[in-house]
Amino acid sequence: METTWTALRECSAPPVDAAPPAYGRDVSITSSRRGALLLAGAGLLTLSGCTASAPGRSTAGQQAAEPAPSRTPSPAPFDRTAHSVDAPDSIWLVVNKRRPLGGGYVPAVISVAVAHTNPPLLRREAGAAVVALFAAARRDGIELASNSTYRGYAEQQSIYDRNLRQLGRATADHLTAHPGCSEHQTGLAIDIGAASGRCSLATCMGEMPEGKWLAEHAWRYGFLLRYPSDEVAITGYQYEPWHFRYLGVPLAVELHRTGISTLEEFFHLPAAPDYA
Repeated sequence: METTWTALRECSAPPVDAAPPAYGRDVSITSSRRGALLLAGAGLLTLSGCTASAPGRSTAGQQAAEPAPSRTPSPAPFDRTAHSVDAPDSIWLVVNKRRPLGGGYVPAVISVAVAHTNPPLLRREAGAAVVALFAAARRDGIELASNSTYRGYAEQQSIYDRNLRQLGRATADHLTAHPGCSEHQTGLAIDIGAASGRCSLATCMGEMPEGKWLAEHAWRYGFLLRYPSDEVAITGYQYEPWHFRYLGVPLAVELHRTGISTLEEFFHLPAAPDYA
């Protein structure tokens, strides 16, 4: 490989041998005088600020080029139309006091092999996510149990009627969904409690280690805490730290990223503080 030497600075000085001759004298320069003059010339170069720099290596034909900046593509915006919010079989279906399901809707559900107080029945995709969620909690020393999952229209009617008799309409409407207006009918909702049974279906669940763990991690497995404490005016229900709705990981992650805590706000749907 051919190597060339380059100086960092060049100085212009007349060559020693180019000095004009002195008339009447022999202009030949002896080797000793030539050496002295060369040394003197080097001294002048030093005094003038011109130094012989250390040569640097450069490869012939090679030029230093700045690397082209890498282009990182912007992430595609989240597609809010990927699933329907109206179709009963959609995992994004929004059910609330003003968006009821018909009495004839019955999802295909499976039995889910997790700790429970009532046999858990969920749609297949939600069931698989629950198994993964409970397993992750156990790895962190948290023991969970399923308290309630799928409830059909007729069962919800029975629960509402009982609360209506015992509590009166105002309280029953605040605590219990009318038949057709419960997320449990979708087969995508689950009430989760501590395996110990402490604070089961009570707001103190939110202060339990189990409730705190769920609030922090459930979104990673596709779940949304559906009825947060500060959104009663939108959801129409009191704070339920035990009630989680399966939406799939992409939507749950997007809700977490944006900090939006209700489906109504995310999909720009009307609030449902009461029944229409």
